Amino acid sequence: MGEQKRKKQNELHRSSFIFKKENYKVMLIGLAVIALGFILMSGGGSDDPTVFNPEIYNWRRIRLAPALVLIGFGIEVYAILLNPDKKKNAN
Repeated sequence: MGEQKRKKQNELHRSSFIFKKENYKVMLIGLAVIALGFILMSGGGSDDPTVFNPEIYNWRRIRLAPALVLIGFGIEVYAILLNPDKKKNAN
């Protein structure tokens, strides 16, 4: 009897995932925001090392891109802490 119960518990643990489908959707959104931030941060350099290009200090690279990366990390934390089962149990 105890062995059968243990087998059932092992089967339940194997088939269950830590995150649900909603968690993965939010994680992909967070990764997309982080990738967008890094894409916006790129560029602005000069082909000639003796010539200074002031485009490297524009608003997009200094303010917007790092903010998007931080927002993306915040979305990732939210996706990890999100519990979709909580909504189902509340109803």
